[in-house]
Amino acid sequence: MRKAFSVLLLFMFTMVCSAEKKDSTKTKMHISGNVSLNTNGIATIPAFSLGKPAIIAALNLVKMRFSYDPTVAYGFNMRPWIIDNWVHYRLINKPRFELRTGVDFSMFFSEYDAGDYKILQAQQYLTFEIAGIYKMSPESSFSLMYWSDNGQDPGSITGSFYNVVYDRTNFKIGKSLLLSANVQLFYLDYEGANDGLFVSPKISSSLKDLPFSLFFQATQAITSNVEPFPGFEWNAGVAYLF
Repeated sequence: MRKAFSVLLLFMFTMVCSAEKKDSTKTKMHISGNVSLNTNGIATIPAFSLGKPAIIAALNLVKMRFSYDPTVAYGFNMRPWIIDNWVHYRLINKPRFELRTGVDFSMFFSEYDAGDYKILQAQQYLTFEIAGIYKMSPESSFSLMYWSDNGQDPGSITGSFYNVVYDRTNFKIGKSLLLSANVQLFYLDYEGANDGLFVSPKISSSLKDLPFSLFFQATQAITSNVEPFPGFEWNAGVAYLF
């Protein structure tokens, strides 16, 4: 599996370089991202949640149909939590509809007590994605997403992730206040006690022309075999956008 992943990455890198040579004078690379401080590190898969304050940094590099979307997350003690390395390719890239595929080589870190010491264990995951995004307007979209998540180390888990997302941005309140809303309904089908159906809304607010936003996120389990039952989790924070 790791050899196949290396070959795939090499192939995609070669395609990116080739595309850049052909269109380097026509298309510039678009760079954006954000850094956020979170009160509660919530992960989509309950087994991966940090459960305490976290720092998350995400970057988005786009060149034609390709994008590289890395994310790094740390606890406030500066111990690593999650590292993602997504590479996406847009199979269809229309003004109203996008169909993309992607591959991610990620690492999840967990900490264990060993007497007077703490052991930091890293588990590697290889994930494949297919996603469709329909843009109803410049401010609203509807997405369907599927992940095949494959643990690469002993003790890691393998399974499927299904996600339905509605996104609405730039609600204007007055002249300067902007609101954005995001609602996800996702289903987990993983090995062990990590299955369930969840709903997760998120609301963000910002002031026009300022690169900061405040956000509130909640996750509610509708049905799950996770013990203890996940119930209601929430997270709030501030993000710097660039």
